[in-house]
Amino acid sequence: MTGGDELDPDLLEELEAWGDEEDDADGEDTAAGEGTRAVGTAGPPGAGSLVLVGTPIGNLGDLSPRAVAALAGANVVYCEDTRHSRKLLTHAGIVGASLRSLHAHNEGDRVDEVVAAVAGGATVVLVSDAGMPGVSDPGSQVVAAVAGAGLTVSVVPGPSAALAALVTSGLPTDRFCFEGFLPRSGRDRRERLAGVAGEVRTTVLFEAPGRVAATLADLAGACGPDRPVAVARELTKLHEQLWRGTLGGAAAWAAGSPVRGEVVVVVGGCEAVVEEVDDADLRVALRARLETGERTRGAVDAVAAEFGVPRRRVYDLALADRGGDGDGYADGGAPPGG
Repeated sequence: MTGGDELDPDLLEELEAWGDEEDDADGEDTAAGEGTRAVGTAGPPGAGSLVLVGTPIGNLGDLSPRAVAALAGANVVYCEDTRHSRKLLTHAGIVGASLRSLHAHNEGDRVDEVVAAVAGGATVVLVSDAGMPGVSDPGSQVVAAVAGAGLTVSVVPGPSAALAALVTSGLPTDRFCFEGFLPRSGRDRRERLAGVAGEVRTTVLFEAPGRVAATLADLAGACGPDRPVAVARELTKLHEQLWRGTLGGAAAWAAGSPVRGEVVVVVGGCEAVVEEVDDADLRVALRARLETGERTRGAVDAVAAEFGVPRRRVYDLALADRGGDGDGYADGGAPPGG
């Protein structure tokens, strides 16, 4: 959240007014707003809730009114860095909040503490330094424990670097996967690179600025230099940049000039390989089933599923072998589904 625009006084006043209107409408103190209300089944009577709150990934103007209300109404806010989050709350006009650290090195130690607080009726807010908690950031262990205890977990959605980079990449967004940070070295890294190379969906990766050049070069080696890619840095900040091209070009670009700021790499998927299936192979599989006494319908369905071909194609082969006899199918011998 460094380098972004600060919330101006007018916006802060508007956010505070929004919270006051919620209080007046309910006739009671609801400073936490809808951020503390569970979606779905509520926890046990008297229990509180864990609220995951999305925070800006660079521009403080992206802090939503619901996020401000949830932070203001929390009994305690768990965050990666209390100093960082204190600055965020100050910008939002929130003072006196109780902050507790929860980061990669102590999340396991905090789990029981958070579960006990929620079970005791507290509204606990969880934030990361930027974006959504639990996405390549601490939070998933706590969420699993609170949910596993039958307590309420809800969310105030907010900015996401992964989604922001994806939707601006120009690459397909209908199907995608998120890989987070790749392992730094060794067999695990090679296996993950091979997985990205064979992935037909668009892949979203995070990377530290000092390792971007090496990662792009490794991706070019694994996926081929012509695979499309978009490299996003400093999203929503003053010096936001989105580089689009091929992995080979991206590797050369990153090697030629140091990349600064937080980086998201979006890699296009590989082309799906469609293996041609010969009619002779289908006939062999079909006859093997029919010779065991299996009815035509069942044999056709099984062979079509095994080879990933239309049932109509297998059925036509069965008819040809049987001289046009459509035994085994109802309605004049037509295979269901065509």
